[in-house]
Amino acid sequence: MPCPLCDDTGWKPIQDGAGTGVRRVVRCDCWRENRTAQRLSQARIPPRYKKCDLDAFRTDTDSLIQAVQKCRAFVSAFPVVDKGLLLIGVPGVGKTHLATAVLKEIIQRTGASGLFFDVRELLRLIRETYNPVVRATEFGVIRPVIEAQILVLDDLGAEKTSEWVEETMNLIINTRYNERRLTVFTTNYLDRDPDEKSLAEVLVERVGFRIHSRLHEMCEFINMKAIDYRKAGDDTSPETLDRLEKHGRSVANGGLPTRARPARARLREPAARDGKADLKWPGGRAGS
Repeated sequence: MPCPLCDDTGWKPIQDGAGTGVRRVVRCDCWRENRTAQRLSQARIPPRYKKCDLDAFRTDTDSLIQAVQKCRAFVSAFPVVDKGLLLIGVPGVGKTHLATAVLKEIIQRTGASGLFFDVRELLRLIRETYNPVVRATEFGVIRPVIEAQILVLDDLGAEKTSEWVEETMNLIINTRYNERRLTVFTTNYLDRDPDEKSLAEVLVERVGFRIHSRLHEMCEFINMKAIDYRKAGDDTSPETLDRLEKHGRSVANGGLPTRARPARARLREPAARDGKADLKWPGGRAGS
């Protein structure tokens, strides 16, 4: 059934408020609702997080309460806000929940164009364009990511570092910074100076100095300190929370990803057919 106000044209007539009898047309509410629904469906929000919102987020610690407050302020101020957000915390504290909630509420409130990407998935899609049988182009993948009014990049630093990864991410992040487009990042890696005595890798080691410096210019850093709710499940009794807080993380690194050992060339055992050792290198071409 067509809209009774605009007959599905997207424009409805109204009387001029000055009392001149002149009529003009404005966007109909149904057009705004349809555009918002379309942009939400195009935002690539994973099914697991489609129902996430800020009201449903667990706030069992002061750190999480402050994180939600800052996210609400960001949503309310958008697009008149200078910096994006970088949500930092161990796996399972709710970083992706908060990031997708921010993305959803901004699209619903303002009708802005938005996208969600896991960083590893984004890089995989870009790599696929190098395959001659794939019709998509590198620019075709990167352009909507650069142009989205609000972008969520989930799990920054999770991809194995390489020159290609750093250059590709720097292109995306730097272009959005220059165009003053807001980005929300999540990461498992703490923002602190590298420490050779610690097994835990830190953010700058995973993303490189250039990107790390740019992140400080373009984002407000939000540290989320809490237990891994994936382990707690529905049992949030004080006893369970206390047990997970004390014992649910690795003693060596506080639950953070550990510093990877450098890849090394190694010799396979001689093949029976030729008796020669074969050099096996675990790497590949840039970006593979």
